[in-house]
Amino acid sequence: MPALYTLSMSEKKAILLRIDIRKLRALEKWAADEFRSTSSQIEFILDEALRKAGRYKGSKEAGKEEEEEKV
Repeated sequence: MPALYTLSMSEKKAILLRIDIRKLRALEKWAADEFRSTSSQIEFILDEALRKAGRYKGSKEAGKEEEEEKV
Protein backbone atom coordinates (compact mmCIF):
# COMPACT_ATOMS: atom_id res chain seq x y z
CA MET A 1 0.00 0.00 0.00
CA PRO A 2 1.54 3.34 -1.01
CA ALA A 3 2.08 6.03 1.60
CA LEU A 4 -0.38 8.91 1.53
CA TYR A 5 2.38 11.37 2.41
CA THR A 6 6.13 11.22 2.82
CA LEU A 7 8.00 12.46 5.88
CA SER A 8 11.64 12.26 6.74
CA MET A 9 12.52 10.44 9.97
CA SER A 10 12.93 13.74 11.88
CA GLU A 11 9.60 15.23 10.78
CA LYS A 12 6.40 14.65 12.69
CA LYS A 13 2.79 14.99 11.59
CA ALA A 14 0.33 16.73 13.87
CA ILE A 15 -2.95 14.87 14.39
CA LEU A 16 -6.16 15.50 16.29
CA LEU A 17 -6.84 12.89 18.98
CA ARG A 18 -10.24 12.55 20.58
CA ILE A 19 -9.85 10.84 23.93
CA ASP A 20 -11.94 10.20 27.00
CA ILE A 21 -11.07 12.67 29.78
CA ARG A 22 -10.27 9.85 32.24
CA LYS A 23 -7.77 8.35 29.82
CA LEU A 24 -6.24 11.76 29.20
CA ARG A 25 -5.80 12.37 32.93
CA ALA A 26 -4.20 8.94 33.37
CA LEU A 27 -1.85 9.64 30.43
CA GLU A 28 -0.93 13.06 31.84
CA LYS A 29 -0.11 11.54 35.22
CA TRP A 30 1.92 8.71 33.66
CA ALA A 31 3.81 11.23 31.51
CA ALA A 32 4.57 13.43 34.52
CA ASP A 33 5.77 10.40 36.49
CA GLU A 34 8.26 9.64 33.70
CA PHE A 35 9.23 13.31 33.09
CA ARG A 36 7.73 13.34 29.58
CA SER A 37 5.20 15.56 27.88
CA THR A 38 1.79 13.99 27.30
CA SER A 39 2.47 13.98 23.57
CA SER A 40 5.80 12.20 24.05
CA GLN A 41 4.15 9.66 26.35
CA ILE A 42 1.50 8.86 23.74
CA GLU A 43 4.22 8.46 21.10
CA PHE A 44 6.21 6.20 23.45
CA ILE A 45 3.16 3.99 24.08
CA LEU A 46 2.40 3.78 20.34
CA ASP A 47 6.03 2.90 19.53
CA GLU A 48 6.03 0.08 22.08
CA ALA A 49 2.66 -1.29 20.90
CA LEU A 50 3.73 -1.17 17.23
CA ARG A 51 7.04 -2.91 17.96
CA LYS A 52 5.29 -5.59 20.03
CA ALA A 53 2.87 -6.22 17.15
CA GLY A 54 5.77 -6.45 14.70
CA ARG A 55 4.50 -3.51 12.69
CA TYR A 56 7.27 -0.99 13.34
CA LYS A 57 11.03 -1.13 13.42
CA GLY A 58 12.22 1.93 15.25
CA SER A 59 15.60 2.76 16.74
CA LYS A 60 15.37 0.05 19.43
CA GLU A 61 14.81 -2.64 16.79
CA ALA A 62 17.64 -1.29 14.63
CA GLY A 63 19.91 -1.44 17.67
CA LYS A 64 18.99 -5.10 18.27
CA GLU A 65 19.79 -5.99 14.66
CA GLU A 66 23.21 -4.32 14.92
CA GLU A 67 23.98 -6.29 18.14
CA GLU A 68 22.94 -9.59 16.52
CA GLU A 69 25.27 -8.95 13.55
CA LYS A 70 28.22 -8.47 15.93
CA VAL A 71 27.68 -11.86 17.62
